[in-house]
Amino acid sequence: MIVIAIDGPAASGKSSVSRRLAKHLGFSYVNSGSLYRAVTWEVLRQGVDTTCAEAIAGALANARFACTVSDAGESVVSINGAIAEAALRDPAINSHVSRVAAVPAVRALVTNALRALAADRSLVMEGRDIGSAVFPETPHKFYLDASPEIRNRRRAAEGLADQIEARDRMDSTRKTAPLTVAPGARVVETSHLTLDGVVAAILGLLKAAGIQEK
Repeated sequence: MIVIAIDGPAASGKSSVSRRLAKHLGFSYVNSGSLYRAVTWEVLRQGVDTTCAEAIAGALANARFACTVSDAGESVVSINGAIAEAALRDPAINSHVSRVAAVPAVRALVTNALRALAADRSLVMEGRDIGSAVFPETPHKFYLDASPEIRNRRRAAEGLADQIEARDRMDSTRKTAPLTVAPGARVVETSHLTLDGVVAAILGLLKAAGIQEK
């Protein structure tokens, strides 16, 4: 199975690019961030203090966590049988997800779930540590980046109010699997490229590596 890792900071274009790439290639699309957001949703639902790693780990100890791929070829995550998709972009989750995602027990839980998805299917997977920690052995690694100004503008256009700089700082300085450019990753600067331009650039690099569009 082939794994194409798309990493980068918030609002760098990862989700849109990864989803489009997956369709071009006929691969499944996995948004690893949705798993961390779902865990955050469950932690907040239980009223857990998100500054306490032990409390977060305890809250997840008995939770039934499942990640599958839908008939449409996209990842679906549930906790205790509930799919929290509609709530995953709530401001409260935006505010807490980086802190929750930094907890080693959370990263281990999500990493295991992500690796399991690749057992029987080829994937385009996006996140912050896919090429560096989840699938470091894949030769197909890309890191998307854009200026903070552009990323803030993109978030605002989506109706979201992430604190981009604060999330960047938390994600890049956490001790476990920090946001970083993975060894061997191709960096793609997306600030002044269209979605089609970014996708075309990556498809060209993949074609050179022997991966063809479907």
